[in-house]
Amino acid sequence: MLRRYTFLGAGALAAFTFGGREARAQDAPDVALNQYEHPMAGDAFFGVPSPAIGGHLEPRALITFDYAKDPLVLVDADGNDVATPVTSQMYLHFGASFALWDRLMISLDFPLAINQTGEDSILGGAVLQGASGVAPGDLRIGLRGRIFGGYWDPFQIGVGGYLYVPTGGTDSYASDGKFYGQPHLLIGGRAPYFVYSLKAGAFIRGADNPHNFTYGVGVATSLLDDTLMIGPELLGSVNLNSVDLVEGAIERKGTVNTELHLGVQYRLFDVLGLGVAGGPGLSNGVGTPQYRILARLTYDPRPPKEEEPKDTDGDGIMDAQDACPKVPGVPSNDPAKHGCPPPPDTDGDGILDEVDACPEVKGVPNDDPEKHGCPPPGDRDGDGIVDEQDACPDTPGVGSDDPAKNGCPPDRDGDGIIDDKDACPDVPGVASEDPAKNGCPPDRDGDGIIDSEDACPDTPGPKNEDPKKNGCPRVVVTDKEVLILQKVEFDLDKATIKPVSDSLLDEVAQTLKDHPELVELEVQGHTDDQGPAFYNKNLSQKRSEAVKAALVKRGIEAGRLVPKGYGEDVPIADNSTPEGRATNRRVQFKITKKDDSKKKPKAP
Repeated sequence: MLRRYTFLGAGALAAFTFGGREARAQDAPDVALNQYEHPMAGDAFFGVPSPAIGGHLEPRALITFDYAKDPLVLVDADGNDVATPVTSQMYLHFGASFALWDRLMISLDFPLAINQTGEDSILGGAVLQGASGVAPGDLRIGLRGRIFGGYWDPFQIGVGGYLYVPTGGTDSYASDGKFYGQPHLLIGGRAPYFVYSLKAGAFIRGADNPHNFTYGVGVATSLLDDTLMIGPELLGSVNLNSVDLVEGAIERKGTVNTELHLGVQYRLFDVLGLGVAGGPGLSNGVGTPQYRILARLTYDPRPPKEEEPKDTDGDGIMDAQDACPKVPGVPSNDPAKHGCPPPPDTDGDGILDEVDACPEVKGVPNDDPEKHGCPPPGDRDGDGIVDEQDACPDTPGVGSDDPAKNGCPPDRDGDGIIDDKDACPDVPGVASEDPAKNGCPPDRDGDGIIDSEDACPDTPGPKNEDPKKNGCPRVVVTDKEVLILQKVEFDLDKATIKPVSDSLLDEVAQTLKDHPELVELEVQGHTDDQGPAFYNKNLSQKRSEAVKAALVKRGIEAGRLVPKGYGEDVPIADNSTPEGRATNRRVQFKITKKDDSKKKPKAP
């Protein structure tokens, strides 16, 4: 097995005895055993920090579950197992970060051991306490700065550092009771389908604790438009000096901690992330487990990607160079006019307004500036058609081969309403005081279906491919029932209402609200005769109850609805044909009680 202290020989074992006295207790060593380094909230990987910052005044958070198996096993000088003070550690790591100016990130992280197990061991007459129970770890304060590259760039550089505050218990393998820091250099980046991050740093501790060189490498493939990320991470550290961590048990200089993890992460709603990772320990350093399992939940809003150059007005000139980016224009050597519309010609006579003496009336060129652009003599309305040929000499119009229309305003559909006032200039219509309907075909009930195509022109209804139902309501109140002209659809052999029937049930609910005099209705469920009768009756009962629940959800009092399933007992069509069976599978609303005193008065 790996993951051990090297325990000294017989002389060291003797150090635990005191002249024949009884064995004495040895507390757990002052050591932060857990070697997993929680990244800052917002980092891409499980253990390797990223150089990216991403945004300004942007908060992020994460929580990670961490399980380590056999992180501490003691062996003697011959390599034989002596004790297993810690057989497992289970931690929750809580983290939060805050981005500033897309340059700095500050963070707080707190580990909490929620369960530890271990064995008390007698070593040379001394009792070494095993791990157990819940224990807080050391609070970590982090600061990171971005030196080069943005969040989505393929090459980024950053520097950061952590300060560990001894908030953990020194008798529970959770803390060494000392302040210490960890500066590090970060390199990373993002490219299409690829994310990577590299870290090199050091733990700087007091004289009686080991200094460590730390490192990390993470690479991953990014799929589904950066929604799914899969890849390995290699994490580790190297002791730079020896230290006596337990009386007689020494961690040697050069001891290596190395772990390899494979992680999978998936983003939800572009701000929440779920991930799992795990892998073996690859070295014999203290705290390196036989294997580690990680799971985490993150809140990590990402900055938007830089967008492609835009041409908002579609004039072929990119917004960045377009002096009028929202109005189509033409190229110009003058940057202040590039992409802007040409000078105006209000009357469209080809003479620009700035030199047109009659800018709102079509005219003709003239050497006299006071007449340039004005109509020639004998054209009162200025439409370019002389009065003697103009059928509408006082109203500007257009030319036409029909002498009766020559010079008159255009009326393409011939309904007597000129095009500039006709809301439907290509379809003959009728006059209306509403400008949005003037010249359009009539629609008496206002349901958006013109009367000539509306099977129920005086009652609003939805469109329907069946001409006999087009424009007709789907819900009709008769003396005996609330009749629905469309079926409530269910999943096959289930009482689950399909979403396609939501709008129909909305109409049923509104009809019941409009008719409070319908005090009680029987919601009937019917089936065809396929299958056992008892099964059909049970299915129809459940479907009628599902319809009642759907209407109650839409604001109908539950006491007005009595669900009842009839199964195959009340057919209204021949069950020997597919069409008949389809007709028999239905929901009906039979009126069982009425109180006309509750009827709403009709609107005038």
